[in-house]
Amino acid sequence: MSLLQRLPSDALHGAPCSDGSAVITEIARSHGGDDWRWRLSMIGLGPHDVAFPAHDDMRRQFVPLDAPVDVTFPDGRTQHLDRFAIAHFDHLNDPASCLPASPTRTFNLKLRGDTQGELMARPLNGAMVLLAPTGWRWFVLLLSGQANVIADHHSQALSANDMLWIDPIPGQPIRIEGGGELVLARLPVD
Repeated sequence: MSLLQRLPSDALHGAPCSDGSAVITEIARSHGGDDWRWRLSMIGLGPHDVAFPAHDDMRRQFVPLDAPVDVTFPDGRTQHLDRFAIAHFDHLNDPASCLPASPTRTFNLKLRGDTQGELMARPLNGAMVLLAPTGWRWFVLLLSGQANVIADHHSQALSANDMLWIDPIPGQPIRIEGGGELVLARLPVD
């Protein structure tokens, strides 16, 4: 049977980064404490340049949620990212800083070693279907609007800022119906 499990947003607490330029909220990580394989976080950015910490041991999928950002690299390149545009960074392509057009939240999926995962941010207009092969689960964050998640004859209503873990029966479709905007992450089961 598929499992739908809410993640209470009031249980999450952000902390300012070391220089105070952003607020980082860890949402979840794989088992293993500091030896995690994947990690989800949301970062609140003000309207000023924020340094990206360098990481030699991971890959990052990064998406701005509320406003576009300009990402600057150590070699002087700049990459413009519109809302919901996913960028992929690693130790060979590690950004130096990020400048949002206005205050915004960003969402990060960090992966270590050969761990695979996928981050998506998109509008929800009507219905969409998710599939998960054996060994995978879904994370859903509804940014705005309302939705209903239906899996294996169970349903869960979502409102803005609600978060949900979906552990589906492998190969069984999961429907998300409604309207708004959402972030999805497909992750390996621990």
